Order: sequence, then C-alpha cells, then structure tokens
Amino acid sequence: MQEAYFIILLVKLGVVAALASILVRADAVKRLLLREQRTLNQRVMLALWFSGVFAAGVAARVVTHGYQAADLGLEGSLLAGILGGYVTGMFSGILISVPAMFNHEYLAMPLFAGLGVMGGLVRDCAPDPEDIWRFSPLFDLKIFRLFSRKPERNRTLFHLFLFASILWAEFLRQTIGYFFKSKYLFAISPPTPHPLNLVALYATTLFAVTLPLKIWNNTRNEKKLEDQARLLVEARLQALSAQINPHFLFNTLNSVAALIRTDPHQARLVVFKLSRILRRLLRKHENFNPLREELTFIDDYLSIEVVRFGEKLKFQKEVDPKTLDMAVPSMLLQPLIENCIKHGLSSKVEGGTIRLASREENGRLRLLVEDDGVGIPEEKLATLFERGIGISSVNERLKVLFGTNYRMWIDSKPGAGTRIEIEVPELATQMAAAS
Repeated sequence: MQEAYFIILLVKLGVVAALASILVRADAVKRLLLREQRTLNQRVMLALWFSGVFAAGVAARVVTHGYQAADLGLEGSLLAGILGGYVTGMFSGILISVPAMFNHEYLAMPLFAGLGVMGGLVRDCAPDPEDIWRFSPLFDLKIFRLFSRKPERNRTLFHLFLFASILWAEFLRQTIGYFFKSKYLFAISPPTPHPLNLVALYATTLFAVTLPLKIWNNTRNEKKLEDQARLLVEARLQALSAQINPHFLFNTLNSVAALIRTDPHQARLVVFKLSRILRRLLRKHENFNPLREELTFIDDYLSIEVVRFGEKLKFQKEVDPKTLDMAVPSMLLQPLIENCIKHGLSSKVEGGTIRLASREENGRLRLLVEDDGVGIPEEKLATLFERGIGISSVNERLKVLFGTNYRMWIDSKPGAGTRIEIEVPELATQMAAAS
C-alpha cells in the first residue's frame, strides 16, 4: 500500500510533464502564453486549451476507476488562473470538473472554479508578470533575498506567497475530502498520517504546478530567442542597405555635378533618370525583387553612367527568359556593376564592356557580372570580401539571407578584367519573394 502510494505520486509528476509538453506543441498556445495582456476571447481560448488537456486526465481517472495519477484537475485550474487571470481560471476550473461531476463528485466544480479565481488573485499580486515564470519551489535561497534590495525582496515575498497558495490548495482539497469521506470530491489520500506521506503529497502538488511553468517558460525563451534573431537579421539587412544606397547616390550626384558644367541638357536627362531611381528606392522596402525589376533598375543606372563615359562604356545582357521572374535580393547587382565601372573601366583609356548574364541550373539561379577592365591585383583580391565596400556588402547580405546556402566567387587577372559569379537557391528566393 505504501509503495503504491509513492508510485502514484511519481507517475503523477510524469503525467503533468507529458500534458504540459503536449499543450505547448500547439502554436496557438505558444502565442497565448507569450502574451501578458489578453482580450476576453483570448482568455476564453486559453481556458479551452487548459481544460481540454487537464479535463482529459480527470476523465481518464473517472473512466478507468483507478488511474489516480492522471487526475490533475486541481493543478490545471490553479495554473490556468495563475497564467490567464480570473476569467481563464474560473472557466477552466468549471470545464475541468465536468468529468468529475458525471461521477457524482459535486464539490469538484466549486473547488476548481474557486482555485482558478484564487490563481488569478495570485497573478495580480506579482510585482512583475515575469516573476511568475521565475518561480521555483526551492525557496531556501529566497529567504536571504528578503534582506536585499527592494525589487528582490518583493519578488521573494511573491514567490513565498505563491508557494503557500499551492500548499493551501492541496490542504483545502484534503480537508474537504476528509470531512466528506472523498464521496463528493476525489483526492489522493495518504495511506497513513505519517509525516513523510504528507510531505510527499504536498511536494508532489507543488512540483506538479511548477513543472509546467518551467516547461512552458523554456518554450517562451526559445520563441523570444528566435524573435530576437529575426530582428537582428532585419536590422543587419537595413544597415547594409543603408550602406549601399548612399554610396550609389553620392557617386551619381558627382556625375550630375560634372555634367551641369559641360552639357546642361544631358544633366537634365540624368536628373530625370536619377529621380526614377530614387522613387524606386523610396518605394521598395522588400528584401527580394524579381530579376526583371532589378534589370530595369540597372538599365536606368547605366543610362546615367553611359552619359558620363560616352561610347567608352558598353553593356551586354545575356539573360535567360526563365529567370526574369525569379526573385533576387534587392540592390544585389547595382553595387557589383558600379565596382566594374569605378575600379575596372574608369581608369582604362579605351573603356570597356560590362557583361551581365543569368541562367537557371539544377534548381539554382546563377548570376554573372563580368568586365574586361584593368583587373584586381592578387594581393587585393585576397582581402576583397573584407575591404571592398560593394563586394563585402553584397556578400554580407547574401550571408544574412541564405546562411551557407549560397556561393559567391571572384576571378580576376590584372589587365584582363574581373568576373563575379553568384549562385543562390531558386526555391529559397521564390519563397522569400512570396513572403
């Protein structure tokens, strides 16, 4: 009898951990648990999730007439109130008690509903909502915090209050069960009034409330880390885009300034092209655009540069029509072509040609930007990804967007020109564009 009692208590802890893990698998529950402020509908939804899981345990005990470890009605009602407030706690308590009511346990509904409301009262006493998630039944160290700073003292007092509330809930159940001989309320009763039996019973209830808090808090922390990582990626992308756009703008304005003195008519045409480019930059905020749009942008940009360099600058496109609707990172090609002009062709007396090509190969999109300019010395080529503003920015953006699932390589020979190739996953870019 004694061994069976302790086995039931141990199994009860295993069941509550399993139920908590099942509950948090649902994305809807994750979103609700992450919220600290909830609408009435959200509180009701949270109550339905709690009651659905914990009422199933009560029903399992009622149907089997003996699987006592599955009954976690008290713990579920209290948890619902602590995490969701009065409405969630009371509604959960009522629903969780329904299987017990069919078994003529008529005191279950008022007790569970009352404990759900009590959980809401405990929640309101928390100095900070995060203090609920920080609760631990190992309170020995918390006593010393009573003499520390005020925030620590308030948190410790709240944890002690929560600790006492859980023990009070079990005491209330045991007292009611004792007076009514467990006729109208189910309760796991110690086989003998030995202090060890009572300690084990109350400790089990305490940990049955704490374990779900710890399991769900780990899920909350994982979700917060994912959100922080996503926000960091977005911030890095914005910073890199801000680095590219002014670099392009300042170079274009310098070209306009030079043209105003020598050819005002051409300067007006350049300003018109520049206004189209700026409108596009101000209008577009996506990380990805169809290749078709990027090529239109390149045409506008090169029309400005052709005015500046004249017939010395030639441009060739070899674009596979199948790739026009594929998505590429926005402002991907312009910095590369700008580098070809600035570092490859501008110092070449006879000018040169820039070649842009695209093709689809084995489910991946391959882009080529090539010039026949002066090339890059070998000692500079080794550090180009770290020092070249255009190259390093493009490479960093690709790294942020695709991780390791991309390739970018540069081949250059002094006096022969530079060849830059980029390979990205076609499926990933299309998905990104759709999002």
